[in-house]
Amino acid sequence: MFSTNYQDILDQITQIDPLEYGKTRNFIDGAVTKLSPYISRGVISTRRVYQSIVERGIDINKAEKFIQELAWRDYWQQVWVHKGDEIDNDLRREQPNVQNREMPLAIIDANTGINAIDDAIEEYYSTGYLHNHLRMYIASIACNIGGSHWWVPAKWMYYHLLDGDWASNALSWQWVSGANAGKSYYANQDNINKYCYTNQKHTFLDVEYESFDGMGIPNVLQNTIRPDLKTPLPKKEEIQIDPSKKTLIYNYYNLDPKWHENEDTNRILLLEPSIFGKYPVSQNAIDFTLNLGQNIHNLQVYVGEFYELKKNYNLEEIIYKEHPLNNYQGTEEPRDWMFSVSGYYRSFFAFWKKCKKEMKE
Repeated sequence: MFSTNYQDILDQITQIDPLEYGKTRNFIDGAVTKLSPYISRGVISTRRVYQSIVERGIDINKAEKFIQELAWRDYWQQVWVHKGDEIDNDLRREQPNVQNREMPLAIIDANTGINAIDDAIEEYYSTGYLHNHLRMYIASIACNIGGSHWWVPAKWMYYHLLDGDWASNALSWQWVSGANAGKSYYANQDNINKYCYTNQKHTFLDVEYESFDGMGIPNVLQNTIRPDLKTPLPKKEEIQIDPSKKTLIYNYYNLDPKWHENEDTNRILLLEPSIFGKYPVSQNAIDFTLNLGQNIHNLQVYVGEFYELKKNYNLEEIIYKEHPLNNYQGTEEPRDWMFSVSGYYRSFFAFWKKCKKEMKE
């Protein structure tokens, strides 16, 4: 489903139809770009995608919905930059009506009884992809119907996603659950039927919206579990370092083939067990990452902590891109943000207002 060839990825950018995206993105067969795995892994940036739209002469006013959705990614990242580990907790208020700190086994087993959800989860395990509407449906079922705190099911979802972006994932789960919003998000069966082209009836979601207030936890969601999520990191192997050259540090969030591409440097993909212990990912996610790394000339993989790498190989001149998970020493370079807007904004639309102004200029 997702090529890891860099030229294929660049070609995919040119095929974006932002106008059709705006009309159909909420439907499971809508004109979504499926570029999110490459943006999340830092192969391309939101700015690169935005510039492609501009260079193609597409009216940015007509493409505004698409650009706005791109901006959501930068917004969540900006929140992470400025709030750090605070995003691992309820950010704006305690999640309402929490009954457990596990997650419904029926979601893990793709056995909720909601056909569109169960089919999507089965496919998700094999492809690492979930349509955004389906992510919201699953989060709503887990948190707002099943009473689970968002933390555990959010980690389960992040684990399997090829486009796993902890900020986007965690803060979106908080938005759905009401921990990062003024209210909780619900979708009933009619909504799911509309956007997933199903015609299912008589499920626990086949109710009017006012019925969700005070609804008990359905029997199918009462059995909960805390999934055992562990990252299958590659075996640690020795790497070759030329001490006379600069060393570029790549990681799970930076696999940009264009970064210093014409320089003769050591290039290291650093996979830190401490990071993947805190935010574990699946075998599919690791394989996808390693395959994307093949677009970077002479990239070597080091499994270990940054301080071990620096000490064991006597690294002196180290360069890396800024990211909230980095605890490196050396020269930090900025990421390629879509707009110059930075800082913490309590709401996306306060952030977007600034971005839109810059876009119009």
